[in-house]
Amino acid sequence: MFGIGGGELFFILLIILMLFGSDKVPEMARTFGKFMAQVKNATNDIKHEITKNVEQSGITDEIKETFDVDINPVKDIQEEVDKQKQAFEDITGPIKRLP
Repeated sequence: MFGIGGGELFFILLIILMLFGSDKVPEMARTFGKFMAQVKNATNDIKHEITKNVEQSGITDEIKETFDVDINPVKDIQEEVDKQKQAFEDITGPIKRLP
């Protein structure tokens, strides 16, 4: 994605504090956390549907037999979810530590 250094993160947090005030930031972080949980649940549902459909159709067995490879149809999705989760945790880490 993109790299944010300590200075940039501090500047962003300072702007957020100035715009919304220190009393609103924890509420915003909780709301954003709930949103990310909903995104994670939706992603897991999609992942399970894709896996179920692929297993039911037998596509993976045909691909394995034809190309002699091991296919995981949701690997890319899971990797992207993990990247986004890590980016979110990197951004909200300092917010979580605020009193």
